[in-house]
Formats: sequence, structure tokens, C-alpha cells
Amino acid sequence: MSAVAEIQGRIAEIRGAIQTLRTGVAATAGSSTSAASAASGTAFADALAAARADSADAVTGTGSSTSFAATAALGSTTTPALTTAGSLDTAGTGQGLVDAAEKYIGVPYVWGGTNPATGLDCSGFVQRAMADIGVSVPRVAKDQGRLGTAVSSLAVAEPGDLLVFGGGSHIGIYVGDGTMIDEPKPGKSVSVRDVFETPTAIRRVLPTASAAPAVPAPAAAPAPTSAADLQRYALTMMSEAVAA
Repeated sequence: MSAVAEIQGRIAEIRGAIQTLRTGVAATAGSSTSAASAASGTAFADALAAARADSADAVTGTGSSTSFAATAALGSTTTPALTTAGSLDTAGTGQGLVDAAEKYIGVPYVWGGTNPATGLDCSGFVQRAMADIGVSVPRVAKDQGRLGTAVSSLAVAEPGDLLVFGGGSHIGIYVGDGTMIDEPKPGKSVSVRDVFETPTAIRRVLPTASAAPAVPAPAAAPAPTSAADLQRYALTMMSEAVAA
């Protein structure tokens, strides 16, 4: 039998003993310990003792190459893959509002319109896009223009900020780079265009994508660098499995 096959057999034996021990404990919960659980406990104890003996050999340098191969194989097959940093979910952010609004490009202007199937007006368009991301806002532009917090100028505006014109006679959504998306006027339709004049108010109702916290990537665990380290790692993994 090759060294690798022998080690794989040892790993399988330990894992099987752990599973048997768990099964025996579950079967005898609330009752006296059965002969089966005692036998499984003995099997696990024997396997763990053998692994600890291998660990001692590795520390003293007297163990065979099989000991090192065992823990190396165990580490390579049981170490969980590290996850990368999570991507930002923009659904509830200003960028999410822009994404929702762009779905209505081409919908014609209809005064008082709130249904994209038949047409929208400027505030009906904003209300619909907000609803698509789960945010309820007032119906008319003047009231929508009081929402959130004030933004001082276009220079610091972020995608998703509401642009109010004429003190509330018209409203649109800032896209970025001096552009906006809105439902302009009769005879036109929802489109992205340059901000045509200085807004009388800019309101930030939603958090910006840059303000949303990212999910940090977990720190990488240091790789074992010696047989002794690998043996200790293997014993730690086995102990955690039993505790679980």
C-alpha cells in the first residue's frame, strides 16, 4: 500500500469514528450510554491517540514520511476556501434608483400619469422608480423636493440625488457627470440628458453606493510551514469536528 493510500485510510478512519460517535450520542440522548456509543468512543479515542503519536514523532523528527503526508493531505482537503470581498448591493442606493429609472427610457410624458404603460409625468416617473426599489415617496414634485437632506451643488451631487427645478415645478434624478434622467414635458419621453439649468434644490434621499459598507475579505490563515505545524493543524481540525 502506498504512503498516500495509507494516510487516506487513516483520515477516513478518523472521520468515520467521529461520525459514529455523533450517531451513538444522538441515539442515546436522554438514556443510559449504550454499548454501541461506548465502542464508537473507543474507536475515536484510538484513532485520535494514533494521530497524537504521529504528532509527537513529527515534533521530535522520529516519525516516518507518512506522518507528514497525512497532515498535508488532511490540510489540503479540509481547509475551507477563502471568500473574496463581497460586491456592493446597490439596490437600495442612489445608483439603484438610477438603474430602476433607466428601465423607463422611452415612456412618453402624460400630465398626471403614474402608469408606465400609458405614460408618466415628471413626479410620477420619480415615484415609480422609487417604488421599484421599495421606497414610498409623495406624489407631487414639490413634496418630493423636501425629502432627504440638502446637497450643496452639482459638484458634489451623487447618482440618485433628486434634482428640483423651478421651486418644485419639475423634478428629475441625477445620473452623474452633469447628466440627469427625467420625464421632460409633453411630446417628450423619459431620457438621459444634460442638466439643463441649475437646480433650485438637490436632495439626497438614498445612501450613495460609496457609503454602503463592503463585506471585508477574511484574513488569510498562515500556511503551515513544518511537519509539526501540520500535525497540530490536523489535531485542531479533529477537535473542532468533535466539538461541533
